[in-house]
Amino acid sequence: MTLATASARSLTIGPIALDVPVVLAPMAGITNTAFRRLCREYGAGLYVSEMITSRALVERNETTMRLIRHHESETPRSIQLYGVDPYTISEAVRIIVAEDHADHIDLNFGCPVPKVTRKGGGAALPWKSSLFSQIVTQAVKAAGDVPLTVKMRKGIDPDHLTFLDAGRAAEDAGVSAIALHARTASEFYSGFADWDAIGELKQAVTSVPVLGNGDIWSADDAVRMMQQTDCDGVVVGRGCLGRPWLFGELAAAFGAEAHPVDATLGFVANAFRRHAELLVEFFEDEDRGCRDVRKHVAWYFKGYPVGGDIRTGLATASSLAEIDDLLGQLDHSAPYPGADAEGQRGRSGRPKRPALPDKWLESRELAASASEMMRGAEIENSGG
Repeated sequence: MTLATASARSLTIGPIALDVPVVLAPMAGITNTAFRRLCREYGAGLYVSEMITSRALVERNETTMRLIRHHESETPRSIQLYGVDPYTISEAVRIIVAEDHADHIDLNFGCPVPKVTRKGGGAALPWKSSLFSQIVTQAVKAAGDVPLTVKMRKGIDPDHLTFLDAGRAAEDAGVSAIALHARTASEFYSGFADWDAIGELKQAVTSVPVLGNGDIWSADDAVRMMQQTDCDGVVVGRGCLGRPWLFGELAAAFGAEAHPVDATLGFVANAFRRHAELLVEFFEDEDRGCRDVRKHVAWYFKGYPVGGDIRTGLATASSLAEIDDLLGQLDHSAPYPGADAEGQRGRSGRPKRPALPDKWLESRELAASASEMMRGAEIENSGG
C-alpha cells in the first residue's frame, strides 16, 4: 500500500469540528451502527447512517426507528434523510431534533435507483428547482441549531445537469455543507467520477464547505481529489467495503492519530470477525448478524489467498463459532497482496437511461398532477 500524505486538515460542519475532512457515505444495508462503529475504531471523521425515509420516520415505522439509533460510543451522530415532500421532510427533521436522535442531518438527492427516480425522488428531484429549494429551506429551518447538509449528483444526464444551480440554492437556504457525487444518475456507478465537477462546485459555492465523492478507493485518491479540486473534504462510499481500516489510512494521510494498519491476512480476518461480532450485537441475534456479514466476505478477502471452501463457509456461516473455526484455518501471516486487493469494489454496472416520471424533463417546475405521484417515491425504510 502506498500512502500519500497531506498537510494536516480538519473540517467544520456548522458547530461540528472534525479532526479529519472525511465522511462515511450512507449505504443501504451497509452503514448500520455495527459498520459505523467498526470504521470509527480505525479512524476519525463523520459516520452517516443508512438513508432513512422521512415518511417512515414520521409514521414511526419500527424498522426505521431502529435504524436511527446510535451506539453510545458514536459521536457526533449523523442521520441521512430521504423524501420528496417539504412538509414531511421538515416534520422528520423536527422529530430528530426534538428527540435528540442526531447531531447532524443530511438530505439525500443523489439516489439513482430506478424505483426512486421514476417517482421523481433522489437524483431526479433537483431538476425541479423550486421543489428542491422548498425542501432544503424548510428542512434547514426545522433543524435549528443542528447542522443540515445535502448530498447530490451532477444531474440526471449530461444534458440535464443540476449541481451548480442546486448547490447555489442549498447555500442560499443555509445548509452547512454540500457533498457532490461526481456522476449523473444515468451513469449510476459506472465509469469514472468527474472530479472537475467538484472543482466547479467549489468555485460556485464559497460560504460553506464542499465535499467530494466518487472513486476514492485509497487514501492516495482522497489526497489527490482535494489537491485537484480544492474541495474541503471527502465522502467515502464503496471504497471502504471490506476495508473499514481505510479510515485509519485516511486519518494518517491527513495528519491525525490512527489505528496501525498492516493489512496482513490476519489483520483482515480480525476485522471481519469484529464486524460479525458487532452485527450480532446490533441485531441482538447471532444467526441474523452472521447472515448479514455474509455479503461482506468477497470484499474483505479480495485478492487474499483464501480458498473457495473457506469463502463458501464464511458465506454460509450462522454462528460466531463457525466463523472462528474458518478464520483459524487461514495463514494469518500472509502479506498484503497489493494490486489484487485494490481498486474498485461494490456495484458498478453500465450507464443506463434514468427511469423518470412522464414528461419530467419538459420543465424545471413541478406540475400539480405530479405531486401525488411523487409520494410513491417514499417506498422504503432505507435506500441507495
